[in-house]
Amino acid sequence: MSTHIDAPQDAIADVVLLPGDPLRAKYIAETYLDDPVLYNTVRNAFGYTGTYQGRRVSVQATGMGIPSISIYATELMKDYGVKTLIRVGTTGGLAPQVKVRDIVLAQGATTDSSIILNTFGAGLYFAPLADFGLLETAAQLAREDDLRCHVGNVLGEDRFYNDEMDRQKLIDYGVLATEMETPALYLLAAKYHRRALAILTVSNHLVTGEETTAQERQTSFDDMIRLALKTVIRL
Repeated sequence: MSTHIDAPQDAIADVVLLPGDPLRAKYIAETYLDDPVLYNTVRNAFGYTGTYQGRRVSVQATGMGIPSISIYATELMKDYGVKTLIRVGTTGGLAPQVKVRDIVLAQGATTDSSIILNTFGAGLYFAPLADFGLLETAAQLAREDDLRCHVGNVLGEDRFYNDEMDRQKLIDYGVLATEMETPALYLLAAKYHRRALAILTVSNHLVTGEETTAQERQTSFDDMIRLALKTVIRL
């Protein structure tokens, strides 16, 4: 048992989906998994294990932000031996070609967080990247399902309200969207030699101001979850 996950050693699958919101974890488990079992309620960060098309899969809520996902990703890998971690969450669009309800596969994760500096020290700028096998599989499946999907760099911000950031420069350099967790996930997966990928739904666009309705977010979220689970089946 770890500090923040109250589960027996064998309660968690070797593949885990990571939504930020505990209620989304509950929704995923109850909607898509057969025989889901709740294994964690500590801090209401719900965790479930069930099966999808015969494949054992867990879903663990991580909360918001780099510090929070760092806790759960570390404990899942270090204490429970999880091999594959797939973040499923929302993101704000930046690039003009990215539209609300699109899916973004995070190939790399730029960040303003000090997590890189604190890990490697001054002068070395580690680039957090997705596992290529997971990325390639998810991109292929998205094409097969005719989903609007973009692959590229995302920004993992340290703050939600960040008026000082020059987002236009990021757009000019090809950053597709912004969120708050992926750099930590990719960094820690590299540390523990595990596979990680972030599959993100564009819920709003920070430049155009366009937003989805609650119902539209529900539908887009389901596209993302189905894509993540199909990727798991291909492992």
